[in-house]
Amino acid sequence: MSSTAMIIGLGPAVCRAASSAAPDLESRSFTIPSIDPGFQLYMRNKHLAGVTSFDPEKTLLFIHGATYPAETSFDLAIEGVSMMDLFARQGFDVYLMDVRGYGGSTRPPEMDQPAADNKPVVSSADAGKDLGAAVDYILTSRSIPKLNLMGWSWGTSIAGAYTASYNDRVNRLVLYDPAWLVKPTVAPTAAVLPAYRTVSKESARARWLHPAPEDKQALLIPPGVFEAWWDSTLATDPVGSRMTPPVLRACNGVGEEIRNFWLAGRPFYDPGKIEAPTLVIHVEWEADPNSSMAQNFFEQLIHAPHKRIVQLMDCTHMVIMEKNRMQLFREVFGFLTETNPTVLK
Repeated sequence: MSSTAMIIGLGPAVCRAASSAAPDLESRSFTIPSIDPGFQLYMRNKHLAGVTSFDPEKTLLFIHGATYPAETSFDLAIEGVSMMDLFARQGFDVYLMDVRGYGGSTRPPEMDQPAADNKPVVSSADAGKDLGAAVDYILTSRSIPKLNLMGWSWGTSIAGAYTASYNDRVNRLVLYDPAWLVKPTVAPTAAVLPAYRTVSKESARARWLHPAPEDKQALLIPPGVFEAWWDSTLATDPVGSRMTPPVLRACNGVGEEIRNFWLAGRPFYDPGKIEAPTLVIHVEWEADPNSSMAQNFFEQLIHAPHKRIVQLMDCTHMVIMEKNRMQLFREVFGFLTETNPTVLK
């Protein structure tokens, strides 16, 4: 099958036909230790059944954002199939991971105390250690020298900073809505953020939809997807899900990073040190980061051997679960599978 045919295959018909005709996948969920003692990191892996030899160019690790865990976004079945499923069916060895404090990974003890009693937990530096542990695990267990990384939102800071330090371990890098400097800058305040924040179902829905025009919001999310996503996401928080009303607890380390770095005009890491081919994806209906921030970030990738920026239309930051999600999947798939971006074949 040609690359073009494979890209065409990543369309709505694939979702509707998630049936016995689809190739069988092997799926495994497990935990690994982080670099820091006391933290176990949740991971999931999917690949074609029976495959025993793995290619670094078709090995892919997903990293989540600041609020929600990886498994309920990258592996949420919509019309019978998830993004993770689709890539695995095209021959990728696909992984996702939750950094400490999220999903099935160990939560810091501060998260079992009142939020105001402690400073923000789980910084990008902490998350970077967790990502490093996951990458090391994959490279060692698969006997490969490098892999592909895809970060979403806060995950772009984690993946971008990691790549800038360990270019030899990253084949290609996908940054989906990356953070960058805000203008005008805002001076950091002395106020201390709480250790974590809580997210309700209503606030999650409002945050998802508010950047989209009002006349587009009703048809943006496929029927039943928001409810399925929220229920599965809430279930990953054994404490918040039992509160009244139920909430999802999310670490505030990212909030401290935003305040002390991006808002203050200080990059958390230097994109100029990234030497892997890089795809930057921005969406039309996104309040922050906006299109100028995405373009400014893209311009900093001065040492990427090739780079691309794509704006997806008619979608929000949560396009991965929206009606136009195939825009995202096709762009990522095409970038990761093209053999030579400088030659037309």
